[in-house]
Amino acid sequence: MIRVGVFGAGGRVGKLIIEDLHSMSNISLGAVYVRNELNFSIDPSVLVTNDMNVLLKSSDVIIDFSLPEATQKLLECALEHPRPLVIGTTGMDAHQLNLLKTASESMPILYATNMSLGVALLNKLVHSAAKTLKDFDIEIVEQHHRHKKDAPSGTALTLAHSAAMARGLDLDRVRISGRDGNIGERTKDEIAVMALRGGDIVGRHTVGFYNDGEFVELHHTATSRNTFSKGSIRAAEWLVGKENGLYAISDCLELGE
Repeated sequence: MIRVGVFGAGGRVGKLIIEDLHSMSNISLGAVYVRNELNFSIDPSVLVTNDMNVLLKSSDVIIDFSLPEATQKLLECALEHPRPLVIGTTGMDAHQLNLLKTASESMPILYATNMSLGVALLNKLVHSAAKTLKDFDIEIVEQHHRHKKDAPSGTALTLAHSAAMARGLDLDRVRISGRDGNIGERTKDEIAVMALRGGDIVGRHTVGFYNDGEFVELHHTATSRNTFSKGSIRAAEWLVGKENGLYAISDCLELGE
């Protein structure tokens, strides 16, 4: 039986991971990390701790849906006590992403800005479309609930990165976020990423390819956060026993190139 440690147990996805693990047969909840105390009941057999070292030592794999600063601390601690890590935290800066890459040399880490099968496939389709539709303008729009803290979403940036890679572009040079005022005509290589926030939208991403006379739009809509929790559990089960390295959700789902 694989023992899962949940980091970020008090968050929206963290709570769902705990609930979904109850219905699994060969993977179970072993420990949860909390900064103060849980605001919901949990099986008394599950270890509840505010010590990251204890969490790591008590788990076969860790699933992390938290905040960038918390993930950074987890990675720093994991360097001393390596464990397989499934990380779904978004909004990390360059230092935190570099730390993640460094840590993956000592343990297997699966990092994904979105854990759903649909988004993994969308990412593959975006890469193919961007490469094939070379003269089409690329625009990305993402929508999320009012409580989401980072913008644009990590998923939108991953999609933009796939499109840029397909065309041999540096995303940092061609990405813009929103438009306002007299900014002139759209440039050829520009990839726009727009963020909308409101209500309780779980997540919606649209990648559009626009040309004179025609356009193609690819959409993905998440209607439940269980998409992310179940995807992360599947990733955790897959990651245990893998060699050290940095993995993507596409590796877990065997979508190929």
